[in-house]
This record gives sequence, structure tokens and C-alpha cells, in this order.
Amino acid sequence: MMRIESCDFFVVGSGIAGLMSALYLAPHGRVLLVTKKRIDDCNTNRAQGGIACVMAAGDSFEQHVSDTLTAGAGLCDEEVVRKIVSTGPARIADLEALGVCFNPRTDGVPGYDLGREGGHSQRRVLHAGDITGQHVEAVLVEQILKHPHIQVLEHTMVIDLITTRWLKRPEENRCVGAYVLDQLAGEIYAVRAADTILATGGCGKVYLYTCNPDIATGDGVALAWRAGATIENMEFIQFHPTCLYHPQAKRFLISEAVRGEGAELVDAEGRPFMQKYDPRGALAPRDVVARAIDSEIKRTGAPYCCLDIRHKSRAFLQKRFPTLYKTCASFGIDMAHDLIPIVPSAHYCCGGIRASVDGVTSLPGLYAVGETACTGLHGANRLASNSLLEALVCAYETAGRIAAQPGRLPDAIRIPDWQYGTAVASDEAVMVAHNWMEVRTCMWDYVGIVRTNKRLERARRRLRNLRREIREYYFDYLVTADTLELRNLALVGELIVRSAVRRRESRGLHYTLDYPETKRFARNTSLPGRNA
Repeated sequence: MMRIESCDFFVVGSGIAGLMSALYLAPHGRVLLVTKKRIDDCNTNRAQGGIACVMAAGDSFEQHVSDTLTAGAGLCDEEVVRKIVSTGPARIADLEALGVCFNPRTDGVPGYDLGREGGHSQRRVLHAGDITGQHVEAVLVEQILKHPHIQVLEHTMVIDLITTRWLKRPEENRCVGAYVLDQLAGEIYAVRAADTILATGGCGKVYLYTCNPDIATGDGVALAWRAGATIENMEFIQFHPTCLYHPQAKRFLISEAVRGEGAELVDAEGRPFMQKYDPRGALAPRDVVARAIDSEIKRTGAPYCCLDIRHKSRAFLQKRFPTLYKTCASFGIDMAHDLIPIVPSAHYCCGGIRASVDGVTSLPGLYAVGETACTGLHGANRLASNSLLEALVCAYETAGRIAAQPGRLPDAIRIPDWQYGTAVASDEAVMVAHNWMEVRTCMWDYVGIVRTNKRLERARRRLRNLRREIREYYFDYLVTADTLELRNLALVGELIVRSAVRRRESRGLHYTLDYPETKRFARNTSLPGRNA
């Protein structure tokens, strides 16, 4: 008989979105939080820049809203933007009450040391040195682990969501839990819950080059789509313009805050180039900067461009960017003396599971928070450092919604045992590795910063064939975390391609040579889930 775990609230993911959702929900019932690696292995832990929020007298909600709408290239939901921006300060206060400390001003005046990043008209980025995400994650993990109403299961990966439609029940389709894999024990069991929150982060690993951690395989989007939820705007993949280029560096991100402190973008020979692409120069939005760097790399034939912050003193750089400075130094790069070689890499998914600010998706019982959700905040291009703000606000709003309107499981619901069938242990691990690399190479080559119809069609054909191979492999062999990630990765790649094919214009992060103009009216790209 298969084990079944029951809880009031089931949270999947352990970044800021998942952890804050759990903490907000804990006063209202028992929370079970699962994460597929360690609890601190998440994108939040990698966030260097900080959290964008109006916290200074010279700033305003209107300016932050305006900057967000401009970056989003006409596709933001203005009502959502206003909600998240205006409630941000209260959520920052929640973080501080939990023990998070942001850098104060150093001139003796009360207030925060606020940074400025691309697309922002004001300095409004709260930070904890240059390891903001790491600091926030550490504080939240400490709070989570000591909370009596929160149970954490590490190395536990969701296989598939369980819905009433899949159970062939007569009720309206809703999510009632999930099958999960305990990776350490090799056990598959079920979690039964009336309310499930997906906070699984992004999908950067679908691309060959990314600054995301290895866990970013788009699991939440894949799970939701297979369960029948609507997916939206997956074509908008943000490529961070400045990741460290070095043979031994694993795509280490050079924070946008470096440009906020005056770093210039130059080619490999040290010649500035951004002014010919945008009057805002190095502080233009990320989509503009990434395309400019890509264009310069192709124009010059050099494998990289560079950041130049040599006008700042060594003392300033060591104090403002201690982690960045040490990391660059470990690769023989002195930020105060040398140009920093950089290339764009996949960084953030602006699309995801269609969800409201309070996490509601098209599938009752299923909520989505953070990068895995598409709320309308980011539109066609995320404004720098808005992501942690969104996760904070939406975690609070989602928990409030669930607490006020808790879900109810259908009467006498029975979850069947996991069917292993004739599956056996795999002796073909090379197949997983090969297909993994093929998916990521295909996406990088054909669905990158600049797209064409021909490239997209080529990617669609290859991914369709790969998914067929992966599906056969998945059903022939016992489930492992590697096969689950590969299955999700290939599906998410295909959803990105399908969305990109449908958008016959260039807007924000989606730039295609076949449709270089932007249409007058902006529309979202919606993909109904498989069982919808």
C-alpha cells in the first residue's frame, strides 16, 4: 500500500516565494513544503542586486509604476503593477521583522543605501551587500526550520499533480495533491492537499548558457500544463546581459548594480557602444542591452564584450561588491584595473502559469507564486529587481486568499497507488545526458536573443522528436530525478517555441527578424493545459 501524506497546505519550492508562502500560511494550518534539492538551493540564493521598492522621499509609486510599464513594452497589467508596487513597503517590513537587514545609508542620514539598476529612474533597490538573495534565504530558512506548523522535506520532487479529472471524478476539475519522489529512499508516494502552491522558480536550464542554478528546469510550468492549467507568455525569456565570460567560470552573474554604479559597456577593445543603441546607455532595460551585446559580438567576431568600472577605486569596489570583487579576482580579473569580460545568458522567465496577484490559476486548488507564475507584472520584459518584490507581495496575497477561502477536498477521495508497470532500472544514463544537452543546445541555437521563423520551426521539429524519445524512456524505466527534470525541460522548451511562433511581432524580450515591428495592440500568448 502506497504511503499518503495529508496536509492543509502543500508548498512546492524553497525560494523566497515558497518560504514566504509557508510562513504566511503556517498560522492557519499544517504546511508541508517540499524541495527537490537542499532547502537553500534556489534562484533566490543567487540574487545579487536586491529588491526594488519605493523607500526614499525623492521616489514615488508613480515613478516605479511608470518604469515597470516602460520596461514591460506595453504588456504589463497596470492594475497588477500598481498593487505590487504600492504594497511593497509593507512586505519589506515583514522581511525586516523576520530578521532581514538591508544596508543603511553611510552618511549618517536615516534610511537605506539604495542602488540603481537598468530601467529605473531612481535609486530604489534595497540590498544586503552584493548577496541580497543569499541573506534573505538564510533568514527565511532559519524561520522555516524552527516553525512548529511547517514540515520540510528536502530531496523530494513532484512527479505529477493529481486532479479530479485524472481520477475520473464527476466534480469540476481541481488539484487535490501530487505524486512525489523521495530521491534518497527511492520511494514514490502521494501528498493529499486541498490547496497546492507551486513556487518552483524559473527554467534557465532549458538554455545551454544560463546563470541559473541547476534546479531551474521549469518544473512548475510543466506540472501545471500537464494538469490542465493555462500557461502564458513563455516566449519572453530574459537574457541577463552581463554574465562573467571565463573558461573556468560557470556563468557567474555580474549584477546590474555594477552598471548602476557607473560601469560602461565596451567591446573587447575597450570601445563604448551603448549610446548608438539607446540614449540611456548602459542603464537601458535588459532586453535592449542583451541585444546590443549580441549584435556587438556578431559585429566584431569577439566571443565577448566587457564591463568597464575602472574609474572607481579599489576600496569602493571591495566595499560595494565584496563577493563580485573576490570572484573576479579568483579568475585573475582586477575590477579596479581590468575590463570584465561578459556575455548574455538565460536569466529569467517573464511568462509562466497564468495567475492573479493572489496566486489563483485556471485550475482550482492550484496556486502559483514567484517566477513560475505569470501575473502580468513583468509584461514583455522584467524591470530589474522586481522579481523578489513580486514574490513577496504575491506570497502574502496568496496566503491571505487561501486562509479566507480554504479549499475542500471532494468527499471520499481515493488516490490510487503509483503504477510502476513493467518499468525497470535504467542502464542507459547516457541517453538522459545526451537528450539533456540536445534540448539545451537546440534552444540556445534557435530560440535565443534573436529569432527567425526558420529557426523556430527547426527547434519545434527537433523538440517534438526529442519529447517522443523522452516519453518512451520515461515509461520504460523507473522514475528518477534526472528523468523527471529532462521530461519537464523538454516540455517547457516546446512551450517556449509554441509561444514564440504565435507572436508575429517583436516586443520586449521576443525579437524576430521576420517581424521586426511592434504591433499597436499588445496581446498575451495563452496556451491551455493538456487536459483543459
